[in-house]
Amino acid sequence: MSGESEFTFLPLGAIIQEFRIAGKNIVLGFNTQEQYEKYNSPHFGATIGRVANRLKGAVIHNLSGRDYTLAQNDGPNSLHGGEKGWGKCVFDGPHTVRRHGHDALMFKYLSKDGEEGFPGTVELRVWYTASKEDVDSPSSKTVLTAEYEVEFVGDECEETVVNLTNHSYFNLGNGPTIEGTKAQLATADYLPIDPTGIPLGNFSKFPIDVLKPFNLGPSEPQIDDVFVMETDPSKIPLDTRTQPLRLLGQFSHPDTGLHLEIHSTEPAFQLYTGKYIDVPAMDGLPARGPGAGFCVEPSRYVNAVNEPAWRSMVVLKKGQIFGCKTVYKAWKA
Repeated sequence: MSGESEFTFLPLGAIIQEFRIAGKNIVLGFNTQEQYEKYNSPHFGATIGRVANRLKGAVIHNLSGRDYTLAQNDGPNSLHGGEKGWGKCVFDGPHTVRRHGHDALMFKYLSKDGEEGFPGTVELRVWYTASKEDVDSPSSKTVLTAEYEVEFVGDECEETVVNLTNHSYFNLGNGPTIEGTKAQLATADYLPIDPTGIPLGNFSKFPIDVLKPFNLGPSEPQIDDVFVMETDPSKIPLDTRTQPLRLLGQFSHPDTGLHLEIHSTEPAFQLYTGKYIDVPAMDGLPARGPGAGFCVEPSRYVNAVNEPAWRSMVVLKKGQIFGCKTVYKAWKA
């Protein structure tokens, strides 16, 4: 895999452990897989599924005419696939493969019917591909492409639900928090939520002007919201890899000169500024607290399966394939 010295991945959750630019690891994480197993309550770097983000009331309503009850692990709701979502499962891999003409690393995970309460057996495949852009420029970009595919391989039922993301936290500065990071988003459309983090069902404009550059601080602004790139759910296919990549957001830090762009085929993304990070110091790693990193989590709409107008983007029927792609571009200016 080209550029593999700049990246490290783990079988646990197909975690992105290292993403190095100019010698700095810009993602939060731990030194060993065992530390992730013990301390990774923030989901550093993990592949999140079977359903990312929250499901209202920890219930999936009306899949093939029946409801499914899940673990309530976030107040009244189910969060990030339950008590042991895919980010806490050990994948098969990495395997070195060719993908779209490039060397890539592939991870696979078979999620069986009934795991964490979800119906149907599905196979998840994750490919990570490293490349370079603008190689003749002083600011050559290091690129990581993450491609995801979920196939409904079982015959236990007729349909299930899938919504995937990666939960990497980024810190482009040299300090313990994201203070001083400049951010700019590609959309101001978002989904207002109730006090438990469930969308109310309507779109609105975010109260902060995120279309122009704004600064992230250690505690303000506190953002944990779903931004929407496509507000017409009828235009969102089950496999978004048929859609063009779009820039979701761009970030930089003046002290380091590091820049990050996140592109995706997905119709929405969660921007989270790390309010609840609480990880102790260990083995040479500092303690990580609130605001230690920020997340951009490309995905479908939150709780989409329980909203009739949205559910087609997340309901996977027998024999179908769910797909998406995210591209991270980082460089030092």
